[in-house]
Amino acid sequence: MTVPLRTIVRPGDPPIEPLKKTRTAPPEPVVYFAYGSNMSTARMRKRTPSCEPLGIAALPGYALRFHKRSRDKSAKCNAFASGNNNTVIGVLFRFDPAERAKLDEAEGVGAGYERATVTVINEEGRRRKALIYLATPDYIDDSLKPYGWYKDFVLAGASEHGLPPEYIADYIESVEATHDPKQDTRQQAAGRAGQSRT
Repeated sequence: MTVPLRTIVRPGDPPIEPLKKTRTAPPEPVVYFAYGSNMSTARMRKRTPSCEPLGIAALPGYALRFHKRSRDKSAKCNAFASGNNNTVIGVLFRFDPAERAKLDEAEGVGAGYERATVTVINEEGRRRKALIYLATPDYIDDSLKPYGWYKDFVLAGASEHGLPPEYIADYIESVEATHDPKQDTRQQAAGRAGQSRT
């Protein structure tokens, strides 16, 4: 590599001034597209306390499916790349990038979900790049059903942010849910704990 002559300091040249300290701006917030249980602001705040909803958005070419195999063997939501006229409607959030690792962990990155960047269309018709979590092919099982409590989270978030009623009816309410057997165990344990305090 050759060094330009003008950068060589000769004896008698004035000293080179050190670079002035530049003010660095805070890191850009993460823009995230939630389409399942994370549409619930309360659920998102447990994972990313700084999150703020930015409104609803649409992801063309994808379809909402309850077919991602969870650790508890039930179905969770997935935005499935259908390549046709389907559209997933969800909620845009922004949050501090320092909290992304916690969301990655909650979503199970590397164990069923993977991060991706997609282009969504917001309520003003503008395109925005957003973080999304998509199910990996080896974790997709169309025979599974979601637990009732999980479906309730999805419905709560959809209602909270005003997703179109026909979308909620067709893609969320119409999905058959199943009972979580561990829910009975938890309720029984809570009942026993309550009795022991009285």
